Amino acid sequence: MNQAKLVIDNVSKSFSGHRKTFQMKALYDFNLEVYEGEFVCVVGPSGCGKTTLLKIIAGLEVPTTGSVYLDGKQVVGPGRHRGLVFQDFALFPWRNVRDNVLFGPEVLKVPVQERQEIADKYIKLVGLSGNEHKYPAELSGGMKQRVAIARALANDPDVLLMDEPFGSLDAQTRYFMQNELLRIWNEDRKAIVFVTHSVEEAIYLSDRVIVMTSAPGTIKEIFTVSLSYPRDRADHGFITLREKVTCSIIDEVKII
Repeated sequence: MNQAKLVIDNVSKSFSGHRKTFQMKALYDFNLEVYEGEFVCVVGPSGCGKTTLLKIIAGLEVPTTGSVYLDGKQVVGPGRHRGLVFQDFALFPWRNVRDNVLFGPEVLKVPVQERQEIADKYIKLVGLSGNEHKYPAELSGGMKQRVAIARALANDPDVLLMDEPFGSLDAQTRYFMQNELLRIWNEDRKAIVFVTHSVEEAIYLSDRVIVMTSAPGTIKEIFTVSLSYPRDRADHGFITLREKVTCSIIDEVKII
């Protein structure tokens, strides 16, 4: 691979407790490189710092020590080059599909005609053409998440950050959205950092699976997923890798 797109360099994060009488260490000495067009999933036991890591990459949290670099430039706060998709969709209920997707380009003061073209492009990409004038309350969970993905992509980010984006969906919709995300990724080829509790989901989607230790979270193991797309969950190689990753996480759960 070429030069890394995203570099997480010796990142640690501590939070002060009540009246600053103690500190909780969420992350410790976390190091990772993510490359252009790569799909990376992060898994680990509950409370290991996965969401904190994503917030630091997004610039929403400041690391206690260490730094994050995107294309060689240090991340010092939120920015359009890192698109963030949440589990709870975080759509504006008073805006319809088109206006939700248009939000970023509006903030960036993109000319009106250009921003309309951007909205059309990403609404089509996520398969929501014909639903532009619907409001979030009129959409299914899967449709809401597709709007959230389109809104994140409309800013043309270099890295897409996804925090348990399918965690609240039913199993059938979740499988559908996994395949939709792979389709979108294949068309757009953004680097993706995807946090999930599901080992099966991580193996189904990603090039690499990052297993974190229990808190304070750091990297325990990295598994390369060499299975070709589209992947078969019943394939022997898939099942074997799923067991290896699961065992790696279970070992951490026992330590807690």
